[in-house]
Amino acid sequence: MTQRWKPNATVAAIIEREGRYLLVEEQTAQGLKLNNPAGHLEPGESPMAACSREALEETGHEFMPHALVGIYLARERRGDAGEDVTYLRFAFRGALGRHDPGRALDAGIVRTVWLTAQEVRDSVARHRSPLVLRCVEDHLAGVSHPLTLLHVDASVTAKAADRLG
Repeated sequence: MTQRWKPNATVAAIIEREGRYLLVEEQTAQGLKLNNPAGHLEPGESPMAACSREALEETGHEFMPHALVGIYLARERRGDAGEDVTYLRFAFRGALGRHDPGRALDAGIVRTVWLTAQEVRDSVARHRSPLVLRCVEDHLAGVSHPLTLLHVDASVTAKAADRLG
């Protein structure tokens, strides 16, 4: 029996303010890397809720998605064994909310940085994924899709007891 292929579903917040993009600097197995505030979709979450949660956990900023920038697929090989990992990323633009400077950031997040688009382009060798720049470029190009493009069935966000009963 062959193992079923399952991409990792992830979300990313593409946050721009006054011509600068909010990125996180995070410790990875490949060293210190730059990424959009991003993370994995968790059980019971819509992609929009996951994006708000990840932005808060990684930056200390509240974030409310207003539109979908894009849906991206990327693949990488990791580690000495060449583990084959595929990511399906939902990237959102939206409104940056209140900042809690005292909030502890997720494990591995060293700091947040605000970079111009050119600084993001110039730091591509330090990006965790090729999707970092691609999402920023799409945002700059004005790519925007309504959130109604994503339908989240009630079964996703229903309580575990409701789903199992």
